[in-house]
Amino acid sequence: MPRVLLIEDDAAVRDGVTLALRRRGHEVAAAASGEDGLDLLPAFRPDIVLLDLMLPGKDGFEVCRRIRADRQLPIIMLTARGDDLDVVLGLEAGADDYIVKPARGEVLEARIRAVLRRTALPADGAAAEPGPAPVETYGELAVDRAGLVVTKGGADLPLAPSEMKLLLFLSATPGQVFSRQQLLEHVWEHSYHGDARLVDACVMRLRNKIEDTPRSPRYVQTVRGFGYRFGPL
Repeated sequence: MPRVLLIEDDAAVRDGVTLALRRRGHEVAAAASGEDGLDLLPAFRPDIVLLDLMLPGKDGFEVCRRIRADRQLPIIMLTARGDDLDVVLGLEAGADDYIVKPARGEVLEARIRAVLRRTALPADGAAAEPGPAPVETYGELAVDRAGLVVTKGGADLPLAPSEMKLLLFLSATPGQVFSRQQLLEHVWEHSYHGDARLVDACVMRLRNKIEDTPRSPRYVQTVRGFGYRFGPL
Protein backbone atom coordinates (compact mmCIF):
# COMPACT_ATOMS: atom_id res chain seq x y z
CA MET A 1 0.00 0.00 0.00
CA PRO A 2 1.20 3.57 -0.64
CA ARG A 3 3.03 5.38 2.13
CA VAL A 4 1.26 8.66 2.86
CA LEU A 5 2.76 11.77 4.43
CA LEU A 6 -0.04 13.91 5.91
CA ILE A 7 0.77 17.55 6.69
CA GLU A 8 -2.28 19.02 8.43
CA ASP A 9 -2.61 21.74 11.10
CA ASP A 10 -6.05 20.76 12.45
CA ALA A 11 -5.60 17.98 15.01
CA ALA A 12 -9.10 16.58 14.51
CA VAL A 13 -8.69 16.40 10.73
CA ARG A 14 -5.19 15.00 11.11
CA ASP A 15 -6.36 12.23 13.44
CA GLY A 16 -9.42 11.43 11.32
CA VAL A 17 -7.50 11.19 8.04
CA THR A 18 -4.72 9.17 9.66
CA LEU A 19 -7.21 6.69 11.13
CA ALA A 20 -9.16 6.37 7.87
CA LEU A 21 -6.05 5.65 5.83
CA ARG A 22 -4.53 3.25 8.35
CA ARG A 23 -7.79 1.29 8.39
CA ARG A 24 -7.30 0.87 4.65
CA GLY A 25 -3.79 -0.48 5.12
CA HIS A 26 -1.73 2.64 4.45
CA GLU A 27 1.39 3.51 6.38
CA VAL A 28 0.90 7.13 7.47
CA ALA A 29 3.28 9.71 8.93
CA ALA A 30 1.56 12.88 10.16
CA ALA A 31 2.94 16.37 10.81
CA ALA A 32 1.22 19.48 12.17
CA SER A 33 3.42 22.04 10.40
CA GLY A 34 5.19 22.53 7.11
CA GLU A 35 8.59 22.46 8.76
CA ASP A 36 7.86 19.15 10.51
CA GLY A 37 6.52 17.68 7.28
CA LEU A 38 9.61 18.64 5.32
CA ASP A 39 11.78 17.15 8.06
CA LEU A 40 9.93 13.82 7.76
CA LEU A 41 10.40 13.52 4.00
CA PRO A 42 13.93 12.04 3.78
CA ALA A 43 13.46 9.29 6.37
CA PHE A 44 9.81 8.35 5.71
CA ARG A 45 10.12 8.42 1.89
CA PRO A 46 6.39 8.69 1.14
CA ASP A 47 4.72 7.69 -2.10
CA ILE A 48 2.32 10.65 -1.89
CA VAL A 49 1.78 13.79 0.21
CA LEU A 50 -1.54 15.10 1.54
CA LEU A 51 -0.93 18.78 2.21
CA ASP A 52 -3.09 21.30 4.06
CA LEU A 53 -2.88 24.79 2.58
CA MET A 54 -3.39 26.72 5.81
CA LEU A 55 -0.36 25.78 7.90
CA PRO A 56 1.49 27.71 10.62
CA GLY A 57 4.94 28.97 9.65
CA LYS A 58 5.60 27.77 6.13
CA ASP A 59 2.16 27.59 4.51
CA GLY A 60 1.06 24.85 2.13
CA PHE A 61 2.01 26.84 -0.96
CA GLU A 62 5.62 27.23 0.22
CA VAL A 63 5.81 23.59 1.31
CA CYS A 64 4.52 22.50 -2.11
CA ARG A 65 7.15 24.60 -3.87
CA ARG A 66 9.87 23.25 -1.58
CA ILE A 67 8.89 19.64 -2.28
CA ARG A 68 8.71 20.31 -6.02
CA ALA A 69 12.21 21.83 -5.98
CA ASP A 70 13.74 18.50 -4.87
CA ARG A 71 11.24 15.74 -5.64
CA GLN A 72 8.47 14.92 -8.08
CA LEU A 73 6.24 13.33 -5.44
CA PRO A 74 2.50 13.37 -6.10
CA ILE A 75 0.85 16.06 -3.94
CA ILE A 76 -2.84 16.35 -3.09
CA MET A 77 -3.95 19.58 -1.43
CA LEU A 78 -6.43 19.56 1.43
CA THR A 79 -8.63 22.66 1.34
CA ALA A 80 -11.66 23.83 3.28
CA ARG A 81 -13.42 25.38 0.27
CA GLY A 82 -13.50 23.95 -3.22
CA ASP A 83 -14.34 27.27 -4.88
CA ASP A 84 -11.54 29.21 -3.23
CA LEU A 85 -8.78 31.08 -5.06
CA ASP A 86 -6.43 29.07 -2.82
CA VAL A 87 -7.15 25.98 -4.94
CA VAL A 88 -5.94 27.71 -8.08
CA LEU A 89 -2.85 29.05 -6.31
CA GLY A 90 -2.09 25.61 -4.90
CA LEU A 91 -2.37 24.02 -8.33
CA GLU A 92 -0.09 26.68 -9.76
CA ALA A 93 2.41 25.95 -6.97
CA GLY A 94 2.63 22.36 -8.23
CA ALA A 95 -0.10 20.27 -6.58
CA ASP A 96 -1.53 17.42 -8.65
CA ASP A 97 -5.05 17.41 -7.22
CA TYR A 98 -7.14 18.68 -4.34
CA ILE A 99 -9.68 17.36 -1.84
CA VAL A 100 -12.24 19.51 -0.04
CA LYS A 101 -12.36 18.91 3.73
CA PRO A 102 -13.96 17.07 5.40
CA ALA A 103 -13.56 14.05 3.12
CA ARG A 104 -14.72 10.50 3.69
CA GLY A 105 -12.17 7.71 3.79
CA GLU A 106 -13.35 6.25 0.48
CA VAL A 107 -12.91 9.65 -1.21
CA LEU A 108 -9.37 9.97 0.13
CA GLU A 109 -8.57 6.44 -1.03
CA ALA A 110 -10.02 7.00 -4.51
CA ARG A 111 -8.13 10.26 -5.06
CA ILE A 112 -4.85 8.80 -3.80
CA ARG A 113 -5.12 5.81 -6.12
CA ALA A 114 -6.11 7.97 -9.08
CA VAL A 115 -3.12 10.28 -8.63
CA LEU A 116 -0.70 7.36 -8.22
CA ARG A 117 -2.06 5.62 -11.33
CA ARG A 118 -0.99 8.62 -13.41
CA THR A 119 2.66 7.78 -12.84
CA ALA A 120 2.24 4.02 -13.20
CA LEU A 121 0.38 3.74 -16.52
CA PRO A 122 1.14 4.71 -20.10
CA ALA A 123 -0.96 7.53 -21.52
CA ASP A 124 -3.62 5.28 -23.01
CA GLY A 125 -3.96 3.20 -19.84
CA ALA A 126 -2.74 0.00 -21.50
CA ALA A 127 -0.02 -2.24 -20.18
CA ALA A 128 3.45 -1.44 -21.42
CA GLU A 129 4.73 -3.52 -24.31
CA PRO A 130 7.73 -5.75 -23.56
CA GLY A 131 11.11 -4.61 -24.80
CA PRO A 132 12.52 -1.14 -25.31
CA ALA A 133 10.18 1.48 -26.76
CA PRO A 134 11.47 4.14 -29.12
CA VAL A 135 11.90 7.65 -27.83
CA GLU A 136 9.55 10.06 -29.59
CA THR A 137 11.08 13.34 -30.72
CA TYR A 138 9.28 16.59 -31.46
CA GLY A 139 11.85 19.20 -32.36
CA GLU A 140 14.05 19.60 -29.25
CA LEU A 141 11.53 17.70 -27.11
CA ALA A 142 12.09 13.96 -26.56
CA VAL A 143 9.53 11.76 -24.81
CA ASP A 144 10.50 8.35 -23.45
CA ARG A 145 7.15 6.74 -22.61
CA ALA A 146 8.59 3.57 -21.12
CA GLY A 147 11.08 5.35 -18.89
CA LEU A 148 8.75 8.29 -18.12
CA VAL A 149 11.53 10.71 -19.03
CA VAL A 150 11.12 13.94 -20.97
CA THR A 151 14.09 15.95 -22.20
CA LYS A 152 14.51 19.17 -24.10
CA GLY A 153 17.74 19.92 -25.89
CA GLY A 154 19.23 16.90 -24.09
CA ALA A 155 18.38 18.18 -20.59
CA ASP A 156 15.92 16.32 -18.36
CA LEU A 157 12.72 18.18 -17.54
CA PRO A 158 11.46 17.67 -13.96
CA LEU A 159 7.77 17.13 -14.66
CA ALA A 160 5.30 16.59 -11.83
CA PRO A 161 3.13 13.45 -12.15
CA SER A 162 0.08 15.28 -13.51
CA GLU A 163 2.25 17.21 -15.98
CA MET A 164 3.86 13.99 -17.21
CA LYS A 165 0.53 12.20 -17.64
CA LEU A 166 -1.00 15.17 -19.47
CA LEU A 167 1.94 15.37 -21.87
CA LEU A 168 1.89 11.62 -22.51
CA PHE A 169 -1.83 11.66 -23.17
CA LEU A 170 -1.83 14.64 -25.54
CA SER A 171 1.29 13.60 -27.44
CA ALA A 172 -0.10 10.09 -28.04
CA THR A 173 -2.39 11.57 -30.72
CA PRO A 174 -0.80 14.76 -32.11
CA GLY A 175 -3.29 17.19 -33.61
CA GLN A 176 -6.34 15.70 -31.89
CA VAL A 177 -8.30 18.20 -29.80
CA PHE A 178 -9.48 17.21 -26.31
CA SER A 179 -11.95 19.15 -24.22
CA ARG A 180 -11.20 19.92 -20.59
CA GLN A 181 -13.86 17.42 -19.60
CA GLN A 182 -12.21 14.68 -21.65
CA LEU A 183 -8.83 15.46 -20.12
CA LEU A 184 -10.32 15.38 -16.62
CA GLU A 185 -11.76 11.94 -17.28
CA HIS A 186 -8.65 10.46 -18.92
CA VAL A 187 -5.84 12.15 -16.99
CA TRP A 188 -7.33 13.03 -13.60
CA GLU A 189 -10.05 10.38 -13.63
CA HIS A 190 -12.59 12.97 -12.47
CA SER A 191 -16.02 13.62 -13.91
CA TYR A 192 -17.00 16.87 -12.13
CA HIS A 193 -16.92 19.72 -14.67
CA GLY A 194 -16.02 22.27 -11.96
CA ASP A 195 -12.53 20.77 -11.79
CA ALA A 196 -11.58 22.24 -15.18
CA ARG A 197 -9.13 24.49 -13.33
CA LEU A 198 -7.03 21.37 -12.69
CA VAL A 199 -6.50 21.14 -16.45
CA ASP A 200 -5.78 24.83 -17.01
CA ALA A 201 -3.30 25.07 -14.12
CA CYS A 202 -1.48 21.93 -15.25
CA VAL A 203 -1.29 23.17 -18.84
CA MET A 204 0.21 26.44 -17.61
CA ARG A 205 2.85 24.64 -15.53
CA LEU A 206 3.66 22.23 -18.37
CA ARG A 207 4.06 25.05 -20.89
CA ASN A 208 6.43 26.87 -18.55
CA LYS A 209 8.69 23.79 -18.64
CA ILE A 210 8.53 22.58 -22.24
CA GLU A 211 7.84 25.66 -24.35
CA ASP A 212 10.38 28.21 -25.56
CA THR A 213 7.68 30.87 -25.28
CA PRO A 214 4.81 29.72 -23.03
CA ARG A 215 2.50 32.49 -24.30
CA SER A 216 3.02 31.26 -27.87
CA PRO A 217 3.08 27.50 -27.32
CA ARG A 218 4.40 25.14 -29.95
CA TYR A 219 3.60 21.87 -28.23
CA VAL A 220 0.51 22.24 -26.02
CA GLN A 221 -1.82 24.48 -27.97
CA THR A 222 -5.19 26.00 -27.08
CA VAL A 223 -8.07 25.54 -29.51
CA ARG A 224 -10.41 28.31 -28.43
CA GLY A 225 -13.87 27.13 -27.53
CA PHE A 226 -12.84 23.46 -27.65
CA GLY A 227 -9.82 22.60 -25.50
CA TYR A 228 -6.19 21.57 -26.05
CA ARG A 229 -4.12 19.61 -28.54
CA PHE A 230 -0.49 18.57 -29.02
CA GLY A 231 0.91 20.35 -32.08
CA PRO A 232 0.69 20.38 -35.00
CA LEU A 233 4.43 20.95 -35.01
